[in-house]
Amino acid sequence: MTDLFTLSEQILTGERGIDEHHPLQIGASANLQAVTGRVAFVESFANVIATRTDDGLVIVDAGSPLHAAAIVESVRDWSADRLHTAVFTHGHVDHIYAVKLFESEGNGPARVLAHEALPARFRRYEMTNGYNGIINQRQFQLPVPMFPGDYRYPDETYEETLDVSVGGIDFGLRHDRGETDDHTWVWIPAEKVLCTGDLFIWASPNCGNPQKAQRYCDEWAVALRKMADLGAEFLLPGHGLPIAGVDRVREVLTDTAAYLESLFTQTIDLMNAGARLDDIIHTVAPPAGLVGRPWLQPVYDEPEFVVRNIWRLYGGWYDGNPAHLKPAPDAAVANEIVALTGGTDSLVARALELSGEGEHRLACNLIEIASQARPDADDVRAARATVFGARAKIERSTMAKGVYAWAEKESTTGEPAG
Repeated sequence: MTDLFTLSEQILTGERGIDEHHPLQIGASANLQAVTGRVAFVESFANVIATRTDDGLVIVDAGSPLHAAAIVESVRDWSADRLHTAVFTHGHVDHIYAVKLFESEGNGPARVLAHEALPARFRRYEMTNGYNGIINQRQFQLPVPMFPGDYRYPDETYEETLDVSVGGIDFGLRHDRGETDDHTWVWIPAEKVLCTGDLFIWASPNCGNPQKAQRYCDEWAVALRKMADLGAEFLLPGHGLPIAGVDRVREVLTDTAAYLESLFTQTIDLMNAGARLDDIIHTVAPPAGLVGRPWLQPVYDEPEFVVRNIWRLYGGWYDGNPAHLKPAPDAAVANEIVALTGGTDSLVARALELSGEGEHRLACNLIEIASQARPDADDVRAARATVFGARAKIERSTMAKGVYAWAEKESTTGEPAG
C-alpha cells in the first residue's frame, strides 16, 4: 500500500493531481497509516483518527455507515484496546457510525464528546430524513434515496473549549463555526497532531453546498488561522490525505484562510455597494495566486456557491431582482415566453446550439424554459437530457455534477430522478 504521507507530498508539490486521489471518494475503503507511536490515521470516505492511551483508545470521528465496519477492522489490526472516548467533530452522518460497532464488542460503552449544537442537528435530521435522502441521491448520484438514522447522541457536550485527559494524553477540543454550526477541531499537543475535521478537506472549502444548511465563511477563516498558529507537525483532515511538516501544515491552513477571506470581503463589499446577487456571483473570484493550489481545487464545492451562502447569511433570500420577490410560477413564465417565440422548437434548437458551442449556462436556461412549458414532449425531454448531460460532463465539483446529472436522468426516464 502506498504510504499516505508520500502520496500527500506528491500531490502538494504537483507531482500528482488531486483528481487522481479525490478527497471524497464514495468507494474509499479504510486504509490505516501510523502517524506517531500513539496516533493512527484511517483514510476512508470520512477519516478517523485513533490515539492509544493508557486507558484505551480515543478516536476523533467515526466514519459513515457504509464504511464503519471496515474502519473498526482497520483499527483492530492496529490495536485491541477498548474504545474509551470518541469525539465527533460535527454531526454529519459520514463522521459518526463506528462508535456503536466498537461498543458492541462487549467492552462497555464509550464516552462520546461533541459541541452543544450537535444534538439539535440530529433532531433536524430525524425530522427531514426523506429530504436528506433525496439530497444524497442527487449529490452523489446514488440509485435510490439514502440517509441513515439511529444516531449515537453525545454523552457530554461543551460550549467553546473543552480540555480532557485520557490515559495520560491531553486533548483540546475547540469550537468554531465553519462548514457547520456544531464544529469541533482537536489539538493533541503531546503528539503535535491537529485534527481539523471538515475545516480542511483538500478542496475548495465546502462552504456553499447549494442543498444544505447555512455555512460560515468568515468564521471558518478565523478557525483556520487559529490552527495555523499551533505549530502542528501533522494535519489530519476530515477528508483526504494526512499532511506532515510544520511549514507545510501552516501553508495549507493560511492559504485556505486567505481564500475564504477574499471571497468574503469581495462579496460583502459588493453587497455594501448595492449590487444584486446575480452581479456578485458573476464578479467574485478566488485570489489569482491561490486558484492553482492542489488543496484548493473546486472538486467538491466551488467558490460561486460560497458567495451565495455569504449572501444568504448576511443578506437574506431576496436577491435584489424585484421580479423574484413574488414571482409567477416557472411554468407560467415559460409558457408566456414560448408563446412570444412561436413555440419551443426555436428554444430547443438554440439551446442545443449553445450547448455545442460551450455556452452551457445560457443553454441550460433556455432548455429549462422549454421543459417547463412542454415537460412531456419527447423532443424537449431529449434535448434537455443532452444539454444537462453535457453540462454534467464538463463540471468539476461534486455538487454541480450531481444536480446536472439528476436533471439529465429526469429527462431520460420522463420521471423525477429516483
